[in-house]
Amino acid sequence: MKYIFVKIVQVIAFAGFYLWELLKANLVLAYDILTPTHHMKPGIVEIPLDIKSDAEIVTLVNLITMTPGSLSLDVSEDKKRLYVHVLYLEDPEAYREEVKTGLEKRVKEVWS
Repeated sequence: MKYIFVKIVQVIAFAGFYLWELLKANLVLAYDILTPTHHMKPGIVEIPLDIKSDAEIVTLVNLITMTPGSLSLDVSEDKKRLYVHVLYLEDPEAYREEVKTGLEKRVKEVWS
């Protein structure tokens, strides 16, 4: 019973986290569209993956793709690297860390 309660709390916390990230990404994109100059700095980032299962990887890939301004391009054949196209890439290392400590960490928690 305690396990189910913990999982429910993790899923709700994850949903709240993702909705907040989704809102921020939408606001950044809307601002860029509505202003006369573009602030885009597109690039591709390689992200090393700690998650292993297909379900975890598919969840992460889909969440990244559903977030405005980012698109999952490919997963390496050994499932150790994910390639993501980002519209607003200021610092590749910072983006990589944001995905690792944000989405990937929470996906791993929900699926474990």
